[in-house]
Formats: sequence, C-alpha cells, structure tokens
Amino acid sequence: MIERCISQESLETTGFNYTLSLISGKYKMTILYTLMEFGVVRFNEIKRYIGGISYKTLSTTLKELEADQLVHREEYPQIPPKVEYSLTERGQSLIPILDGMCEWGDNHRL
Repeated sequence: MIERCISQESLETTGFNYTLSLISGKYKMTILYTLMEFGVVRFNEIKRYIGGISYKTLSTTLKELEADQLVHREEYPQIPPKVEYSLTERGQSLIPILDGMCEWGDNHRL
C-alpha cells in the first residue's frame, strides 16, 4: 500500500472539491432538493416552498445551477410568461447524495 503525505496533496484537485464548488452556496442544495422532491416546478412555487429566499437570490442561484448543467429551465412563449425548472440528467445524478443526506438527517436529528 502506498502511503500518502498531506504535504504532497492538494484539496483543489479532488472530486470532493469539484462537487462542493457546484453545490455550495446558501440555497443551492435546497433548490436541488426541491426539484428532486417535486420534479418540474415553477419559479414562484420554489420561492414559496423555500420561504426566506429573495426573488433576486433565487433567480441568480437558478442561473448558476443552469450554467453548471444541474438544472434545466424551460420557458414557454405565452403571456403571462411561464417558466419551469427541473433537474437535468447531471442534476439527477446527485439524487443518491441528496437521499443520503436526508437519511443521515433523519437518523441523527436531535
């Protein structure tokens, strides 16, 4: 077995760091969880479900998740505008991680 030395390693090169860069942020995990639980969801539904998030923060966070290809945005050409959000295939691949977090929280809640 090869022994690793921390002085020769860098957190920046790990898969953990990459994953964290995609999902870190105050509301990203909450939005991903919402889409995991409810599938296709409209902007105002997400806003109501989360509660304390501002419209600007929700909009910015959804754009970031869309840019990272975790969330799909579907806009319908109608008046009033209708926009729906859902997880992409890449976003759905996070479901086992989100499920694991839910299970851990259920088992260790005080």
